[in-house]
Amino acid sequence: MADGAAGPDPTVHRRRLRNELRKARETAQMTQRDVAAAMDWSQSKLIRIETGAVNISTNDLRALLNHYGVEQAKIVSMVELARSAREQTKWNIYRDVAAPEYIAFCGYESSASVIRNFEPILIPGLLQTEEYARSVVSTFEANSPHRIDSLVDLRMQRQEIVTLDNPPSLHFVIDESVIRREVGGAEITRRQLKHLLELSEYPNVTIRIMPFSQGMYPRMRSPYVHFEFPAAEDEDILYLESPARGDIIRESSPEETEEVNPVIYLGIFWQLEQLAPKEEFRGKVEQRLADLER
Repeated sequence: MADGAAGPDPTVHRRRLRNELRKARETAQMTQRDVAAAMDWSQSKLIRIETGAVNISTNDLRALLNHYGVEQAKIVSMVELARSAREQTKWNIYRDVAAPEYIAFCGYESSASVIRNFEPILIPGLLQTEEYARSVVSTFEANSPHRIDSLVDLRMQRQEIVTLDNPPSLHFVIDESVIRREVGGAEITRRQLKHLLELSEYPNVTIRIMPFSQGMYPRMRSPYVHFEFPAAEDEDILYLESPARGDIIRESSPEETEEVNPVIYLGIFWQLEQLAPKEEFRGKVEQRLADLER
């Protein structure tokens, strides 16, 4: 197995920094308008800093935290966090072919301790063979053939987390239609299903199939991924795929509605696990393999 990751991706550090800055301001009971006036900044600058749209220099960070009355030890740790946040994510090499949201997704995925993924249409990306992935990417990128090789490579690079020495706990629920759909032809589909059986033997991987017999079930139309992180200060993240809106990431906050709340989706995933017993996975895949070999 590969060595474990050296630490969280800079994407995680950036998210933690902006959350800490917002909390520090709220603890000091100051509005963004008040802080901007006191620091002689535009309010838009502070908003961009708190949303992570721009980096904050260490000098500005120290001045801001001193204004909030943050203790010195905390300032030192946040300055170090800011330095880590400014580092480049390794996924940036794919920025010419992948959207910023997808680059952020890769950063969160490579840093998570628990990943829960529901897929209603295709084999999850972390479980795809290279030829299955190429067939999928080629279909969706038919008008951009120059992107295909890089996007397939990106997907294969993501899969390294499955076999780390200290891998995340991976939980998948896929609709039964996923194993019934031929992607790239019968041979590619057959090899993909055998690959699923192999991966299901990994101690950190659990794959469940939602049977047709369950009929309709919650959130069955859209794929989503729920991330948990090892550090308590890093809240869960929900990643949703929407054909109309592209790939989006939502974070836990009091303002989130049920539609995009990670906590709600975590509960829904637990419900799906109850409806799709893991003991039935192997039998369903083996039956589908038998059908393909007739």
